[in-house]
Amino acid sequence: MRLIAVGKLRDGPEAELFARYNARLRPKMTVMEIAESPGAPAEAKRREAAAILAALPPAAFAVALDLGGTAPDSEGLAKQLERWLGSSREVCFLIGGAEGLDGTVISRADAVLSLGKLTWPHMLVRVLLAEQLFRASAILSGHPYHRAGRP
Repeated sequence: MRLIAVGKLRDGPEAELFARYNARLRPKMTVMEIAESPGAPAEAKRREAAAILAALPPAAFAVALDLGGTAPDSEGLAKQLERWLGSSREVCFLIGGAEGLDGTVISRADAVLSLGKLTWPHMLVRVLLAEQLFRASAILSGHPYHRAGRP
């Protein structure tokens, strides 16, 4: 799996948490960071989108993270992940910058995933994604990390 994300994750708690969960993934995600673009929001999104799409392997299964996507529960994400990984295509998760993803990236995506209706800083989205992918992997392998049915 690969993560293509706008912005550089600097040392700090977010980087530590991301590294912790990413290290638990088998195989762990490779990360490609795209530079944040300065300027007006629409122009920045357009330039970031061009860089994301250029970094995306042509045959990849692209999963865009966007508020407008589907928001499955953890078991549902595990089922989706199993299907995505079974597609024989590299799964690439796409995270935009502070302004989100441009429509060209959403249009290219094979799936659009939302981590809920709350707005998260894009650096925390990396942590949330890595944790949920680890949780999904635990569900698929029968590992007790996920406690289903907990109130």
